[in-house]
Amino acid sequence: MAGQLPTEPKSLCILRLSAIGDVCHAVAMVQQIQKQYPQTQITWVIGKVEHMLLSGLPGVEFIVFDKSKGWRGYRQLQQQMSGRRFDVLLHMQVALRASIASLFIPANVKIGFDKSRAKEGQWLFTNHQIDAQSEPHVLDGFLNFAKAIGVKTSEPSWLMPFGDEERQWTKQHISQDKLYCVIAAAASKAERNWHAKGYAEAADHMAKQGYNVVLCGGPAELEKQLARDIEALTECSPINLVGKTNLKQMLAVLESAKLVIAPDTGPAHMATAVNTPVIGLYAHSNPKRTGPYCDQNLVVSVYEQCIEQQHGKTSAQLPWGIRAKGNLMDNIHIDMVTDAIEKAL
Repeated sequence: MAGQLPTEPKSLCILRLSAIGDVCHAVAMVQQIQKQYPQTQITWVIGKVEHMLLSGLPGVEFIVFDKSKGWRGYRQLQQQMSGRRFDVLLHMQVALRASIASLFIPANVKIGFDKSRAKEGQWLFTNHQIDAQSEPHVLDGFLNFAKAIGVKTSEPSWLMPFGDEERQWTKQHISQDKLYCVIAAAASKAERNWHAKGYAEAADHMAKQGYNVVLCGGPAELEKQLARDIEALTECSPINLVGKTNLKQMLAVLESAKLVIAPDTGPAHMATAVNTPVIGLYAHSNPKRTGPYCDQNLVVSVYEQCIEQQHGKTSAQLPWGIRAKGNLMDNIHIDMVTDAIEKAL
């Protein structure tokens, strides 16, 4: 929709519920807004798990939306928004559940994605759209929301909400006798995971370079089992912290690491947010869109070959962000990963 958008709004609401990687991208955008508009009051409607990572983010009021509560979650959001009205809502999630949530957020201006990216009818719930972009990374797409309200954006940086307590926890649980590398092996979908044998060989390769190896990840049984499988196949006896950290402790573990290896998963972007190099392993999604933002040069990707095999065209000839389907991660070979390790270390 045409028309002048407000600059330096007095009150701003951000709607981005999930996922871990995406809220890390959104932090970079929020902090650019804060830098230019320090007087703007910022409220963020966020998912329950994601709030565990970002609680305490300076200058941001959080309202937690628990999607597991169904319609009760929407009623609670409506109650929390009672009597409030924002100058601007940045509606930064295309999922229909987020658009329904946006109905309960009173705002004079509701900014969403441009028409080509406003999937699931998101454009029906907004009255302005961000500018279209050619083949953007997810984070660059988010930065366009800041630009829409007049922010002059710069190279992303992050100040994540954790500190001495989490860093002390890391020192207590990881031997400090030498530097360490992290393998965050599991993604939210099993098909995005590389195999245990490959991770084990990568761990042994880093150990032979003189590094300790730490496994980290969430409490899901799938993640714990993958970690056990990796342990069983290694010679180097990695430190297994899978399911043993909260999200802020994991940030501290990632911050102190020399290198992180991960598939398309939240910890890869958490590592980027604490300035640790990431080797991203990709087959299903385009790493130029969803890969570690600062480490595109370290990505190990078979995405292009998988797309060409499935569609007979390059990704450039297909809609931006198209996903490859199937069990594809076995196309990544250990020598591709060890080459990236050599490059990073």
